[in-house]
Amino acid sequence: MFTGIVTDIGTVTELTQEGDLRARIATSYDTSGIDMGASIASDGVCLTVVDLGPDWYDVQISAETVSKTNLSAWSLGKRVNLERALRVGDELGGHIVSGHVDGVAEVVSVVDEGDSTRVQLRAPEDLARFIAPKGSVALNGTSLTVNEVQGPVFGINFIPHTKDVTTWGDVAVGDMVNLEIDTLARYVARLAEVG
Repeated sequence: MFTGIVTDIGTVTELTQEGDLRARIATSYDTSGIDMGASIASDGVCLTVVDLGPDWYDVQISAETVSKTNLSAWSLGKRVNLERALRVGDELGGHIVSGHVDGVAEVVSVVDEGDSTRVQLRAPEDLARFIAPKGSVALNGTSLTVNEVQGPVFGINFIPHTKDVTTWGDVAVGDMVNLEIDTLARYVARLAEVG
């Protein structure tokens, strides 16, 4: 489990296809404190550490994960939002995030408003019903509050701090973004279906 509070920006330094996709991610985390098999959310995708070095870790990414996320577009030098798994007693500053991406949303508008940036995204039709104004979503692993919703299009506002400590300062129209809907919204919708 994660909180959607990004704690590092990593860089993809190697990509190899070995049956599954294998990626090496450079990080400022103290890797001596990371166990083999640990889960690290990388752009919001819960990935398992399969190898470690002094300032990097490797992950193995299945074809299923690649097909459901934007990881197929990763390239050397790509900056990615990172978050270590939640530990008992950690502050829950965002919302409960599983790292199980539901789909990919497309950035359709980027507009600066004062020091902040308003971004509109188009969610896949089957996920749009789970997104509500003032609800939570995780986008590329970042816990965010939804401003408004119009059909499958929803808006997010990024304050300067968020743009500085995540990759959101680089956002552009056409970007494909990993989307994880709020777990609570998913269960409420399921209860309504069977209820």
